Amino acid sequence: MIVIGGAELRQIADAAEAAYPGECCGLLVGVQHKNGVHEVKRVTPSRNLGKAPDRFEIDPQLWVDMTRAHRNSAMRVVGLYHSHPDGPAQPSTIDLEAAWGEELVWLIVAVEGKNGAAQAVQVTAHLLDHGGRQFREIPLRTSDWHTYPVRALPDDVRETTA
Repeated sequence: MIVIGGAELRQIADAAEAAYPGECCGLLVGVQHKNGVHEVKRVTPSRNLGKAPDRFEIDPQLWVDMTRAHRNSAMRVVGLYHSHPDGPAQPSTIDLEAAWGEELVWLIVAVEGKNGAAQAVQVTAHLLDHGGRQFREIPLRTSDWHTYPVRALPDDVRETTA
């Protein structure tokens, strides 16, 4: 599972909309807990060094800088994000070919453009699985997420459902 703050998720969606019709990209910095939860504390945008509008490449110097900045703390690069303009929020064949790091979360934002405006419409998170041969979707939660409230059933309904 990945847990990310609402403000950080909004920052990613805003970047995806601003980059449209190109792709945005960046790093997710946070803590990977022993229970497998990736907790994002900071979103760090990258210049997209991709050679085509439908490609992304994170600036390697940014990766080095983030790794160095957090080498003496529990924080580290826990994943990356990028957008799919007019495409689904799921990994593409191109994403899989370029993917690395089974411990890294791949966050993907689907962006749709209409009448000159772009809107982020879906965000999903994925991990590489089976030796890097495929992606597996993982749950994404905002840090303010909580279970839905549940009301007790009225007595007359409980009697008919028992």
